[in-house]
Amino acid sequence: MQRIDRWLGLALALLGMAVFWSSRAFPAVPGQKVGAGFLPGLVGIGLLLCAVGLLLRSRRAPAEPDGVRETEHYGAAAVIVAVALAYIFLADWLGFLLLAPAGLLAVFLALGVRPQPALLWALGGTAVVHVGFYKLLRVPLPWGLLPPLY
Repeated sequence: MQRIDRWLGLALALLGMAVFWSSRAFPAVPGQKVGAGFLPGLVGIGLLLCAVGLLLRSRRAPAEPDGVRETEHYGAAAVIVAVALAYIFLADWLGFLLLAPAGLLAVFLALGVRPQPALLWALGGTAVVHVGFYKLLRVPLPWGLLPPLY
């Protein structure tokens, strides 16, 4: 776990720096206090904070004994990749409001979250993302099978 956290932390740090640096080149939006690079800049900072957390955790973790390695669990990673691919290919047909909670629920269950909290977080997360992107930022999300609700 120590080596994995270290490498993932370094990769996230590089990605976070690249996102933050590229967000600085986004143009300013006339009439607004924040420009187009504000949210990508926050994402870059968030990635850097996650990287710092992983790097700190890798320093505190006990070293693995020689020849003994933790077993790898690829099931959750496979579910995450499958959900991302399903969203890419099915979002226009099914829509965000149907696909996002199902995908989040699948990911939460694959990561070992109990069913009731997983369902609540999936529905709540979908509602927050929908309101944040569709209503506040006016980013069009695919409706799919559902007609626009408002």
